[in-house]
Amino acid sequence: MSQSAITIGILVLAVVAFLSGRIPTGLVAIGVSLALLATGVLDLQQAFAGFSDPAVVLIAALFVVSEGLDSSGMTAWTGRQLVRRGGGRPRRLTLLVMVVVAVLAALISVNGAVAALLPVVVVIASRIAVAPARLLLPLAFGAHAGSLLTLTGSPVNVLLSEYAASSAGRPFGFFEFALVGLPLLAGSVLIAVFLGQRLVPARAPAAMTKDFSDHARTLLREYPGVAEGSLIASESGVAEVVIPPRSGLVGARAFPGMVTDSGDLVLLAVQRGGEALEVEASLEAGDVLLLEGRWDHLETNLTDPNVLVVDEPDLVRRQAAPLGWRAWTALTILAMMVILLATGVFAPAVTGLLAAGAMVLTRVVSVERAHRSISWTTLLLVAGMIPLSTAITQTGTAASIANGLIGWVGGAGPTAVLAALCLVAAIFGQLISNTATALIIAPIAVSVAASMHVSPLPFLMAMAVVCAAAFLTPVATPANFMVMGPSGLRFTDYWRLGLPLLVLFIAVAVGLVPLIWPF
Repeated sequence: MSQSAITIGILVLAVVAFLSGRIPTGLVAIGVSLALLATGVLDLQQAFAGFSDPAVVLIAALFVVSEGLDSSGMTAWTGRQLVRRGGGRPRRLTLLVMVVVAVLAALISVNGAVAALLPVVVVIASRIAVAPARLLLPLAFGAHAGSLLTLTGSPVNVLLSEYAASSAGRPFGFFEFALVGLPLLAGSVLIAVFLGQRLVPARAPAAMTKDFSDHARTLLREYPGVAEGSLIASESGVAEVVIPPRSGLVGARAFPGMVTDSGDLVLLAVQRGGEALEVEASLEAGDVLLLEGRWDHLETNLTDPNVLVVDEPDLVRRQAAPLGWRAWTALTILAMMVILLATGVFAPAVTGLLAAGAMVLTRVVSVERAHRSISWTTLLLVAGMIPLSTAITQTGTAASIANGLIGWVGGAGPTAVLAALCLVAAIFGQLISNTATALIIAPIAVSVAASMHVSPLPFLMAMAVVCAAAFLTPVATPANFMVMGPSGLRFTDYWRLGLPLLVLFIAVAVGLVPLIWPF
C-alpha cells in the first residue's frame, strides 16, 4: 500500500473518530501522529514536530493573556455596560451584544468572549422579558464573526497565517483579517437583528447561569447584622460556606468577628436554620458562614474539605468586583501585545510569550491559574494534527486531491475551484473542530494554488472565513454548545439562523476574498 493511501486511510479514520464523539479529540489527534509514525509515513521528528511548532506556542500564550483579561474583571465589566446602555429594546441589545462579543473574541478568543458575557446576557434577557435564545445565539455567532477581525481571534487564523508565510512568502498581517471580518460582522449583525426574532425559537432554558452582578446587596439582605460597606472590592471580597456532615469543624467554637486559624479570613456572620447566631457557639452541620478576606486568600483557604463553598469566589470576583489595578495592567499588556503583533517587531510566538509572561510577573494571573487557563485539548488537537498536514503534503496526497479537484471544476477557473473547496470545508466545519478542518484542508488548498499557478493567499483566507462559519450545529464549536443549556435550544434549532449566515460567509469567501487577495 502506498504512503498516500495510508495517509488517506488515517485521515478517514480520524474524521470518523471526530464524528463519533466517543473518543476525546485530543486523543484522536495524538493517535493520528502515532499512526503516521507507526506506518512509516513520517519519522519520529516529523510525527511530533507539532509540539514545537510556533503556532502552538502562540495559541498557548494567548490562552494566558485571555485569562488575564477575564480574571481581572475587564470582560465582565464590559458586559455590565451592555445592561446600562442597551435599554429594553431587543434589536438594539442584539446589535450591542454582537459588536461587544466580536471585539472581545478578536482579542481573547471566541470561547473566552462567550463565556465571559453569557451570564450577563442571560440576565439582560430576563429583565426585558425576551427568550434567552434570541440573544444567546447571536452572542455565539457574533463571536465567530469577531474571530476574523484579528490574527489572534482564532487558532485557525494563526495556523493559516503560518501556511501563508511558508507558501506565499509572507504571513497575514495582524489586522489583515479585518478586511473580510468587518463586512462579515456587519452582515451577521444585520441578519441577526432583522431576522433573529423570526428564526430563533423561544425555548424555555434547561439551566440558568448565576448572575453575581448584584451579589453584595443580596448578601446584605440575607445577613442584616453585617455592617454595610464594601463587601466586594477589587482586592477583597466575601464567600459563603456550609459546614457539611462529618466535617472536622463540627463542634468548633465560632463567633462573628473572629479570625480564622490561617489568619487570612474574618468570620462576618454565622447562620443556623436561617437565623443569625450573634454570640459564640459550637458549629453544627448545616451552619452557614460568611467569610471575608483577600480574593486570593479566599480561593486558597476554601479548598479545605471541611467546608462546602456556596459560590466560588473567583466567579463572584469576575462578575461583581469593581475594576482594580489588575484590569488596567492587563489592558496595558494587551495593548502592547497588539502593537508588537501588528508591527512585527518580534515573531508572533515570541510576542505571545512576552505578553503571557508579563501577565504572570505582574500578578494579574497566578502561575497555577495560567496553567489551568490553557486548553490542553486545543493544543493537543493542533499539535497532533499538524503532522497529518505534513503527511498530506509530503506523500503527494494533497497534490492528488488538488489535481482531481482541478480536473473536476478547474475548467471553470480558480473561482470555481475555490467555491468547491469552501463547500467541502463548510461541511467538515459543521461536524468536526474547525481547527481540525483547517489543518486538513489547508495543504490541499496550497497544492491547488500551486497546480493552477496562482497565489495561495485567496485560498487560505477563504478557508479562514469558512472555518469561522460553524453555525449549523451545537457541536461545531464549544461556543455554540456553551449557549445551548441556558438558551434551551435544541440541536435542530441552530441551522435556522445559521444557514443565512453560512451563505453570507461562503459568498464573502468566494466573491470578496479574491478581490482583496487576487489569484
